[in-house]
Amino acid sequence: MRVNLSVAIVAMVNNTAVGTNVTYSNDTCPFPINSSTSTTTDGPFNWDEREQGLILGAFFYGYVVTQVPGGRLAEMWGGKWLYGIGVLITAVFTLLTPLAAYTSVGVFTAVRIIEGLGEGVTFPAMHAMLSKWSPPNERSKMGSRVYCGAQVGTVISMPISGYMADRFGWESVFYVFGVLGILWFVGWAIFVFDSPDSHPTISREEREYIRKSIGTAHSTDVRPVPWKSILTSLPVWALVLTHISQNWGFYTLLTELPTYMKNILHFDIKENAFVSALPYFLSWFFSVSSSIVADAIIDKNVMSRSVTRKLFNSLGFCLPGIFLVLAGYSGCNVDSTIIFLAFAGGTNGLHYSGFMSTHLDMSPNFAGTLLGITNGFANIMGFLAPGFTGYIINQHQDLEHWRFVFFVAAIVYFAGNMIFVVFGNTKEQAWNSDEARRRSLDYEELATSDNEPD
Repeated sequence: MRVNLSVAIVAMVNNTAVGTNVTYSNDTCPFPINSSTSTTTDGPFNWDEREQGLILGAFFYGYVVTQVPGGRLAEMWGGKWLYGIGVLITAVFTLLTPLAAYTSVGVFTAVRIIEGLGEGVTFPAMHAMLSKWSPPNERSKMGSRVYCGAQVGTVISMPISGYMADRFGWESVFYVFGVLGILWFVGWAIFVFDSPDSHPTISREEREYIRKSIGTAHSTDVRPVPWKSILTSLPVWALVLTHISQNWGFYTLLTELPTYMKNILHFDIKENAFVSALPYFLSWFFSVSSSIVADAIIDKNVMSRSVTRKLFNSLGFCLPGIFLVLAGYSGCNVDSTIIFLAFAGGTNGLHYSGFMSTHLDMSPNFAGTLLGITNGFANIMGFLAPGFTGYIINQHQDLEHWRFVFFVAAIVYFAGNMIFVVFGNTKEQAWNSDEARRRSLDYEELATSDNEPD
């Protein structure tokens, strides 16, 4: 429901009307020979690139607001109902999207903001649930498998959205996914449980294994959030900046790739949607496969948890940056551009075994709150990245301006990874629990005694 607008907007906009004000240069790609056979027609809305950037980014104005509250509420009351009701709200307002779009840009934008408010609780709530379900040496696998569901959903929804928009009209995209969201909520309410202790059919052996593996790192009691310790923690702020850089690159691709495919490479909407889904299919593959390798490395003590996280994060940030630069220089070579952009999005999936698992490493008790903080700041990029792209390409649909967009995303990736490598920390923080605080004090006393003169 978050990504279907990225495809549907291609069919919603009257590009013929908007295109009369666009400046073209010699740095543009020619239309393919068979472009006349496309059945794509103009939509009813005369939104220029800036308005499209506003609409695409509106979801994230609401999304960032409920991040921290969502994480904390999930830690206090459990993530099941918080997550489920959040998605249900988004589903209901997805059904209202066509009516809102025909009413006005303002109403449409407001509906997208409300959808963001609903979905804003989802990732923090899921992190809070993972802290109760995932043994330390399985966090990469469990986190990647849970969160790569978003990539699988994108792989499925983008081609389907393109087909429905072309075959049945853009309105059908929102009606179908709104109904599916409501049906999903019913299944979630029946089959999902907050923790192993509340699950009615889990085996006794598995429940005990999870309890013993997590140990004292996660408390069964609801602890007050140590806000001062969290907000003055250098590793926390390193996570914030790393997450911000991740989301800048991710949302540049997520929200703008269909527009690039249509306006620069001249794909019709069905081809556009299929090709735009390729990065997310590869992301699913890389995230799942790399998580198995990462957990094996940690479990067998091949490398420390810290080195493993930073290695996979470096791969998940630097490879996408390199592929974006290559895409910027591939020009109108459609095959090369598609390959580079697909691998830019795909290799980014490696970050799930990097910084995305570090919240759980640092503080299982407050993993939901931590992710709410980092994801809240990071998803500001959800409207800044489309807004920035819209500003750069407004009335300039050419390779030069899109190349600049890709280069900025690559630089942000490189900078964010450097911050995580230098300042990131995977150790359980002293403020996570009383036991962690005692271990920290014992370590400090030992270090002090070792430094004292004989």
